Amino acid sequence: MKNDQWMSLLGLAARARKMISGEELVVKEIRNGKAKLVILAQDASHNTEKKITDKCKFYKVPLFKVEDRYLLGQAIGKDARVTVAVLDEGFAKKLQTLLD
Repeated sequence: MKNDQWMSLLGLAARARKMISGEELVVKEIRNGKAKLVILAQDASHNTEKKITDKCKFYKVPLFKVEDRYLLGQAIGKDARVTVAVLDEGFAKKLQTLLD
């Protein structure tokens, strides 16, 4: 997986306000059907990982994992982030091809 590609695309999504980060917000957007794709850091806590994974399965939202929270935060120009949700179908589809 080429980090720079998905990271710059996620950064674009962030600047376009088409993604949100933070566990509670991500869960909320999964629930209300706005999350088109969720990215989770592999170093997320067990509880967070379980919560996000279960929600994504239940609501049929594609879930991808990336190396760690620092990489995820760096991609969106913030400090460490454990999980983000992409709210735009176009960004989500393109990210899916890069993260697969």
